[in-house]
Parts: sequence; structure tokens; C-alpha cells
Amino acid sequence: MSFIQKIIKSRSKRDDYLFNELKPILGFSPKNLYIYKKAFVHRSTKELTDIGNPQNYERLEFLGDAVLGAVIASYLFKKVPSGNEGYLTQMRSKIVSREHLNELGRDLDLIRLVKSNVSKSKFGENIYGNIFEALVGAVYLDKGYKHCKKFIYKSIIKPYVDIPRLEGKITSYKSLFIEYCQREKKEFGYDVFDDTGKDTIKHFSVKLSLDNKVIAKGRATSKKKAEEIASKRAYFAFQEQISKIN
Repeated sequence: MSFIQKIIKSRSKRDDYLFNELKPILGFSPKNLYIYKKAFVHRSTKELTDIGNPQNYERLEFLGDAVLGAVIASYLFKKVPSGNEGYLTQMRSKIVSREHLNELGRDLDLIRLVKSNVSKSKFGENIYGNIFEALVGAVYLDKGYKHCKKFIYKSIIKPYVDIPRLEGKITSYKSLFIEYCQREKKEFGYDVFDDTGKDTIKHFSVKLSLDNKVIAKGRATSKKKAEEIASKRAYFAFQEQISKIN
């Protein structure tokens, strides 16, 4: 029996499942499956390494985020030679935005591969993008920068990156609204408070005020999301005025 055959024989059913599911997503066969296994371990499992360190997708997510940012920055630098630093930074932020990565993670249905001790219905929306970044980190460690770059081009740039469309895409209504208030010298404020109500998951509500008058409200599972929802509603309420200065 060859060395490769021994490795295959020693794999568990979950290993075989993960290998077979990843191959079409990646476009190649994983070399070191152990790395990819870590990319799909949720912190709720409380798994530890041999030396007692937490073992979950979060470290790979950190690495994948950095590699993804570098590849996208390089792509934009070459693709848009007329773009200044501000433009390139803004476009990169749009491509690697949490909303964009969550969309990609959902399309790939990566959540089905996650090993967890809690119900997947309790995961936050960002789990999709987080797992995708962890997968990018795993590809980088397994195959190196060159192959990782090819994977990013295949999974993000070719199917999702449309420069003209992204130029008009708003990624942060809160930033846009604050910029409007600052330019127009208007007073604004976000009043955030706990609002769990009958929900089992903690929620937050926010009241957005403009010149001491509440103009929009938002509610979500995090303060940031609640503020963004209120800001989006305020943006559309004042879209005509905001558009005049942008």
C-alpha cells in the first residue's frame, strides 16, 4: 500500500465529505486537509490544539482577510491606473465589505461544512463572510500565494467584481449620513439602548436624531447593525439633499 493510499484509508467519513465538497469549490484537490478542517471549526466546539491553544476558524479568518486585501489591492492597482489612493481604498472596501463576503459565503453554502456545538440558526449573518475568509487563509497556507490568488480571482473577481456597478454602491449609510451632517454643520446623534423584548437573542435599538429631532430608528442584534439600519432610513429620507453634496 502506497503512502497516499494509507493517508486516504486513515481519513474519517467527515474528512472524505469535506474533501469531496471542497474540491469543486476550490478548483483543485486540497493538499493538507487538516488546514481546511480548522477553517470550518466554530469556537463553540471549544477544540484545542496539542499545546492547549483554541482551535477554530478565527486565526485563519485573520490571515485570509489580509491575503484577500492584498490580492484585491493589486488587482485594482492594475485594473484602474487612473484611480488615486482614496478611490482605490474605497473600491477595495466595497469588494471586501462584510455584506459582499457574506453574499459570497451564502452562494457557496459554506455554512453546511461548519462543525459547531450550537444550532446554525443561531449564527449571526457575518458567519458566511468569516468562513470564506478562513477558507482563503487555508488555501494560502496549503498552496501558497500564487494558487490563493487564482482562487480569489475565480471565486470573487471574475463573478462578482463589476467596477462601474461598485462605483455607485453604498457600503456604509452611516458614514454617508455623518459626512452630510458635518458638511452642512448639522447636529446629529445616535441614541442606542438594549431592546431584547421577547427575543431570545439580545437586540439593540437606536434612535437617530438630526438637529434634536428623531428622524429614523433601527433595531438589530448588534449596535453597529442597528445604527446602519437607522442611517439607511435617514439617507433615503434625505436622499435629495445628500445627493447634492456627493
